[in-house]
Amino acid sequence: MRRDQQRLNDILGALDWIAKAVSGRTEADFLADETLCYAVAQKLTIIGEAVTRLSPEVTARHDSVPWPDIVGLRNILVHEYFGIYWPFVWQTAVDHAPVLRWQVAEILSAEFPE
Repeated sequence: MRRDQQRLNDILGALDWIAKAVSGRTEADFLADETLCYAVAQKLTIIGEAVTRLSPEVTARHDSVPWPDIVGLRNILVHEYFGIYWPFVWQTAVDHAPVLRWQVAEILSAEFPE
């Protein structure tokens, strides 16, 4: 069974992958690259799945993170895949993912100091 620290590290890894994948690209570049769109969506799905498996204690202690929104996006990406609004995925990747990365890094530091 994966533990909170591992799941948070999984989230960081997916966020770092997204940051690298969209770096130097424009929204038009992103929307024109179907493979990139689906790859970013997959990483966002992984993030959402990891969030669903975090302990309630961790998510409650860090309630400034929009956990329900992250899971909601995962559900849309998984269940409404023919209706994905790709500009929203782009916005999530470039605007929200960096903030989440900072938040998750802070949680790891607070919950699992080295």
